[in-house]
Amino acid sequence: MNKQTIRDVDVHGRRVLVRVDFNVPMDKSGQITDDTRIQAALPTINDLADRGARVVLVSHLGRPKGGPEARYSLAPVAARLSSLLGKEVKQAPDCIGPEVEAMVNALAPGDVLMLENVRFHTAEEKNDPEFAAQLARLGDVYVNDAFGTAHRAHASTAGVASYLPAVAGLLMEKEITVMGKALAEPERPFVAIIGGAKVSDKIGVVKNLLAKVDTLIIGGGMANTFLRARGYAMGKSLVEEDKVDLAAELMAQAATKGVQLLLPTDLVVAAAMAADAERRVVPANEVPEGWMALDIGPVTAESYRQTIATGKTVVWNGPMGVFELEPFARGTEEIARAVAECPGITIIGGGDSVAAVEKAGVADRITHISTGGGASLEFLEGRSLPGVEVLAARRHTK
Repeated sequence: MNKQTIRDVDVHGRRVLVRVDFNVPMDKSGQITDDTRIQAALPTINDLADRGARVVLVSHLGRPKGGPEARYSLAPVAARLSSLLGKEVKQAPDCIGPEVEAMVNALAPGDVLMLENVRFHTAEEKNDPEFAAQLARLGDVYVNDAFGTAHRAHASTAGVASYLPAVAGLLMEKEITVMGKALAEPERPFVAIIGGAKVSDKIGVVKNLLAKVDTLIIGGGMANTFLRARGYAMGKSLVEEDKVDLAAELMAQAATKGVQLLLPTDLVVAAAMAADAERRVVPANEVPEGWMALDIGPVTAESYRQTIATGKTVVWNGPMGVFELEPFARGTEEIARAVAECPGITIIGGGDSVAAVEKAGVADRITHISTGGGASLEFLEGRSLPGVEVLAARRHTK
């Protein structure tokens, strides 16, 4: 990675403003249901605190509508973080202003302060320079450790770097290094698995990967559009008719580049998208009229498993079917197990695939699970991320 990190700066006694991604799921009672993102930030927070930094954490939570909303307060996150760190994490009433500045300036080396939800201010998402300058008044150094929001040019993810020295946190470093190496210098064979509902959501990813991978496996609803491009009748399946020609083009590109592009050979189809709907397994070219494809079939899952097993680098983004409904989850779960069993470098590129490996109980057998959904997708597309671009470049020594 060609960016400076927290290892490159002296933080003792300094106020370090750390952008973290604490946009965690909560139930209706305000209880955190999954603290994975909080856990992922611990190495950076602990490193800074251990080196005597005065740590100031900034994050968003949910989508508040233009002002403070109690259900989107970061207070429960501060409480959970206190428990994980084994020391009090103070909670600020806002993320800017004189009262917050006073709280920051009162911190002792090693102390941690959680600012209130930065999206309680509409200026955050507008990347308003004055708002970014107000945030910058809370720090001497800026650290971005929120890979999950690095694709957004907001005040707390990009704008603040105009006012402070900006470096990467340990999580950001890991995300960029692992995924960057997989795309730039993969051990081969390089196998990519792309799923999800629509081709239109993944066009950039597929195009970028076709120039890099040895094998591209397609699943999920987007596979229907590729199958339609082969001339198959797909019944009531989700098909993007306006993307059929593009799918044919992508298959032709794969053939030209010598990339093996795999599509389902059998499908789980149902009369309706419902857990109790009548369902059956059919060849991919025999979807009955009025039925819809909702998962890859067992023959396809086994074929994909065998291909994945040969990979020295495997990247997966997107489910193989409507895995939220139990009868159509098997294909995704089979792929999760196949990726976990692969002896090569395995990377889950955020989103629903993370939920799939966790549900299958194999998350601990994956080399790297990205914390970023949209950011991972844009990274796989080869696009630059605003929250990464603003970080200071690493100094090269002779």
